[in-house]
Amino acid sequence: MPTLDNILEHIGEFNFFQKRAFCLLCLLSVAFAPIYVGIVFLGFTPDHRCFNPGVAELSKRCGWSLEEELNYTVPGLDIPGDAFTRQCRRYDVDWNQTALSCTDPFANFTSNRSHIPLTTCQDGWVYDTPGSSIVTEFNLVCADSWKVDLFQSCVNVGFFLGSLGIGYIADRFGRKVCLLITVFINSLSGVLMAISPNYTSMLIFRLLQGLVSKGSWASGYILITEFVGAAYRRTVGILFQTNFAIGLLILSGIAYTIPHWRWLQLTVTLPTFLFLLYYWCVPESPRWLLSQKKNAKAIKIMDHIAQKNGKQLPANLKTLSLEDDDDDTEKLRPSFGDLFLTPQIRKHTFILMYIWFSGAVLYQGLIMYMGATAVNLYLDFFYSSLVEFPASLIIIFTIDRVGRRYPLATSNFIGGVACLIMIFIPDDMHWLKVTMACLSRLGITIAVQLICLVNAELYPTFVRNLGVMVCSSLCDVGGIVTPFIVFRLTEIWYKLPLILFAVIGVLASGMVLLLPETKGKMLPETIEDAENLGKRKPKENKIFLQIEKSKEMGN
Repeated sequence: MPTLDNILEHIGEFNFFQKRAFCLLCLLSVAFAPIYVGIVFLGFTPDHRCFNPGVAELSKRCGWSLEEELNYTVPGLDIPGDAFTRQCRRYDVDWNQTALSCTDPFANFTSNRSHIPLTTCQDGWVYDTPGSSIVTEFNLVCADSWKVDLFQSCVNVGFFLGSLGIGYIADRFGRKVCLLITVFINSLSGVLMAISPNYTSMLIFRLLQGLVSKGSWASGYILITEFVGAAYRRTVGILFQTNFAIGLLILSGIAYTIPHWRWLQLTVTLPTFLFLLYYWCVPESPRWLLSQKKNAKAIKIMDHIAQKNGKQLPANLKTLSLEDDDDDTEKLRPSFGDLFLTPQIRKHTFILMYIWFSGAVLYQGLIMYMGATAVNLYLDFFYSSLVEFPASLIIIFTIDRVGRRYPLATSNFIGGVACLIMIFIPDDMHWLKVTMACLSRLGITIAVQLICLVNAELYPTFVRNLGVMVCSSLCDVGGIVTPFIVFRLTEIWYKLPLILFAVIGVLASGMVLLLPETKGKMLPETIEDAENLGKRKPKENKIFLQIEKSKEMGN
């Protein structure tokens, strides 16, 4: 009985049909970028100060310039590094008094301005920005600044919860059905978020986006890798992820053109309704159909693929199979305990969990940190996004030549050390800080893409999918805590997150070296195979010893 891969070799592993499907489905990866890192622009916090009733009238009467107005009415300007006082406190003074002098408004109060009592920003804030963000509209500053962290954490909570349910839907009802459902819910919730009247409703729709958006991205990834032949599967998977970088570049351009968060959200969301046209453009995965014993439908789709590729199916083809023969290991039922059952697999599981977690913290953390400390938000974001393209090329050209372990360890090390170097760069050398941030971003991007491959190669067949799902869930956990790490630590000291990033990255680099190299190794089929990864087989040791003894006897 011919397998699906046998037929793809005959009708084309990556011909016209697969190339067209690849171009269409890659748009899902492009559209995922604004959801994953849109917080940089949606939650941008501009410089701000308390709104003081009466200051505008007094400033107009006295003919103050903006600099004079700030100097007279905003506390903390003469204290370096005291952003909290000048942004979250105001003088407890009635600015409508007629006795206030234009040259020294506090002359009648005290000779020392520090003795004037302060109060909170009871009447709101003034933001120094021509646009708007969720921060400026809902006043998410000072005591409410943690709500920006919660906004981004919510989408990662959605990723975490959605990956469990969406995976079941894709396996139970099909990749195409799952894709269409998640695309529709994602687009609808994105529009509803853009028109949300308050913070709470916006948060709910953001969570809903998280629940389905990663599922639509994953459905597209699975579909394209199941359409192509085995020889192209790895390259296609890497290039699919590379399109995420295209989405980052497009996002920076749109955000620069549209600096108002509601219109920005609508602009990046409305085009995603066009993905519903995939109903007519993209067929169901023949591999999934075969797994559901729907052989006739699978053959019909394979015939469609053959026609698009200008080929013909074998005339006597009556049935297909997924594999050459049935493997007994496939009949085993995986359980969560299998990931911790034996010493080597247990070690691999803990290390992989940490590497997924560290990858998410560094990747999302660097993007948020650049957004929070950027001199030019749009250009800095654009430059750091460009480095994701060479990251994919480096992976393609090294994994089969150098291996997996050393590139993964090196990329984590570069990501961490570059953050450490940034701590010692003076603020006036902004170009050097951006360069090191890009280098760190390059390293962690390589690491995040490589870990997907390494994770699958370390587990036996019957528990492989479960192993990838459980370990990669720590990526979403990392995404949940990252906003609080970046934004809260930045308030204490703006370079404090970099210290944490450096420690996390270097530690991940060292832990990778504890994993076995999988280059040129057969995928483990059993627990015993997984336990023996990286070890010399007993038979090989015996032959080696016999050769050594023969040499000694010859001498």
